[in-house]
Amino acid sequence: MSNRKVHNAHIAALLPELHRSLIDIAVIMNQPERDVELLAKAGLSLERALFPLLVLVERFGPIGVVDLAGRVGRDYTTVSRQVARLEELGLVKRRPGAADKRIREALVTAAGKQATDALDAARKEMAIGMFADWERKDFDDLVRLMRKLVEAMC
Repeated sequence: MSNRKVHNAHIAALLPELHRSLIDIAVIMNQPERDVELLAKAGLSLERALFPLLVLVERFGPIGVVDLAGRVGRDYTTVSRQVARLEELGLVKRRPGAADKRIREALVTAAGKQATDALDAARKEMAIGMFADWERKDFDDLVRLMRKLVEAMC
């Protein structure tokens, strides 16, 4: 048997475990109590549904609502209402798109940036605790391999 067939068989045998792990990660990341804990650590009293949108606007903005909705897997009308709420709170502002004036882009305000900085600091504190007992090489490998997985998926 060729090395390629052995390699493919090895991948096929471990795919169910990889798939289960990815599902477990997604479930854990989407637990409401994790969001509540993160918001509390960041000192923010923001609706749970809004903070992932705020973070994405900060990371990828200026960004249109349709693109934003696609990134979070929600209907664009729902996301549009949520972005309007973020705008009311002074965390984002909207403007006509640079390339297409029909599209309204969202971008983070100074207050929104302060909020995402607080979320980043809280997330960092939580992650440092979670990975405190890991060997450096294991953590480095995790980061490298997660990026490799993301790039393979794109």
